[in-house]
This record gives sequence, C-alpha cells and structure tokens, in this order.
Amino acid sequence: MLGLAEVRAAADRVRPFVVRTPQERSARLSERSGTDVWLKLECFQSTGSFKLRGALNALLLLSDQQRRRGVVTASAGNHGLGVARAAQLLGIQAAVVVPETASTAKVEALRTSGVELVLAGATYDQAEVAGRQLARDRDALFVSAYNDPAVVAGGGTIALEILQDLPQARTLIVPAGGGGLIGGVSLAAHGMDPSIVVYGAQSEASPALHAAKRAGRRIEVEVKDSLADGLTGNVEEGSITLDLLHEHVRDVALVTEHDIADAMRRLVCEEHVLVEGSAAVGVAALERCLVDAAGPTVVILTGRNVAASVLRQYVLDS
Repeated sequence: MLGLAEVRAAADRVRPFVVRTPQERSARLSERSGTDVWLKLECFQSTGSFKLRGALNALLLLSDQQRRRGVVTASAGNHGLGVARAAQLLGIQAAVVVPETASTAKVEALRTSGVELVLAGATYDQAEVAGRQLARDRDALFVSAYNDPAVVAGGGTIALEILQDLPQARTLIVPAGGGGLIGGVSLAAHGMDPSIVVYGAQSEASPALHAAKRAGRRIEVEVKDSLADGLTGNVEEGSITLDLLHEHVRDVALVTEHDIADAMRRLVCEEHVLVEGSAAVGVAALERCLVDAAGPTVVILTGRNVAASVLRQYVLDS
C-alpha cells in the first residue's frame, strides 16, 4: 500500500540529504495565463534534478543484506545520478545502465559520479531491459526509475513542500514520463487536499502516459527523439504508476518540440532559470493553454542537466 503516510515517512527519511527547494511566483506567467502561477524550483536539487528524492528513499529502505548485494538501475540520466549519489552516501555499490543516445551532459556527470556506467541500447526501453538482465546476472536489486513504491513516495515529498509553502494551491502541473513523479505528487496532494487538480505534461514524441490516460490502460507507443529526453520511453507492464495516473491525474497534455524549446527560452530570459527540456514541458503546456490552470497554480521544474550543445542550438541561438 502506498499513501500519504508513506510519503511523509519518506520526507523524514531523506530530509538530511536533500535540498528543500524554493518556490517562486512568476509575474510574467501569471499575467499571460490569467492566474497566479508559481514555480517549484526542483531544478536546484542536488544532482540537478528531483530524482535524488526517490533514489535515496529506495536505498535507505534496503536491508543490510540487500545493500551488500548492490543495486542496478536503468535511466535516461537523472535517476542514475540520484542513485549514484544515494549509493555514495550509503556505501552501496551501484551500476547505472543508460541508452547509448543519452544526453551527453548526464552521461558525463555519471562518469564522474563514482558509479559503474553501462551504455546499452539505442532507447530507454532497451536500456531498461538490459538493466534488469544485469541485475539478475549479478543477483543485485533493480531500482526502477518509476515502478517502485519507495521511488514514487520519494518524488511525492515535493508535494508536501509545495503545499506547506502555498496551502492555497489549486492546480499542480507535473512533467510526466514513466509516472513516478506525477504518481507520488498527485497521491500526496490528494492525501492532503482531494480538491487539488493535477495535470501531467509530456512531449508528443513520447506520449505513453497520455495514451494510457486516454485508453484507461497501458498502450505501447512509438518513441521518437525529444528535447525532453528524460521523459521518453514506454511504461512497463503492470507499473504501479498507471493506477495512480487513472486515480489522481486529471489529464496529460502533449506539447511539441517547438513548445518545449520556447518554454526553455522563456525560463532563461524571463525567470533566469536554466532547465532541461523534460523540466520545461509543464510551462509549455501552460503557455499553450492545454491545462485548466484554475486558482493558484504550481508548475514543477524538475531538472537542469542540459547539454551545452542543446542550449546553443535550441535556446541561446534561437
């Protein structure tokens, strides 16, 4: 079972290790959207993304025997960085499998993190298959980036901070990939206030959760290259995140690659905040009026690990 109590316990567990990230009002987004808009700046989290929260919670819950076996994970990059930091803090051996096409910024950060880095497959889906096989071969524990109650609860701790800082918030907009973050955030938010509306946002290039929400079940989708590389990939069969999606999330909006680049650009120029494409999808959905942002609205900016080449091509030179 996973509920508000588990999220609160996760918050107590990870508090000594994570940053309590700031939340700031955006005057420009508020003016353009016609409602009060706040940005939860999780891009300022240690390791450069929210993923540390879930990774830490999962590893802190391991038994001594499980810690001795070590852990393996598959990641587009940020979850791997979270696992690497958590493993370093706790003295656990860890291997991170990432696709060969992963962001260069995230791969380079992983190379210097002290973790064992394995490049496998051209897509996240292929890297996940390789990661699970590596865990079986080594008799290690596989820590999913999304399909793990402890990881989901860790991500949900962001909702606790949002509502502690802004208890009158009515709408939350959350980047969505495998559903771990939006599952935890929506579960925690509704545990505190069932009237809050939660929207997801993801790229048209990888619409797995959008398709699942529409169909009421898991749908295999075509995955294309995206600026929101951290949100790409399909959701594995039986993932706990799908039930959370159907129960707690109003809708999942789809944005274009142009929308994502434009949102990244606006955040740099107007808010002086650098984020990766995966973090910008919520702002893109808000700017395109794809969500009903009623009442005070909080958009979670999830990470900042963006390659310099991406910045030059899509943000700074545009």
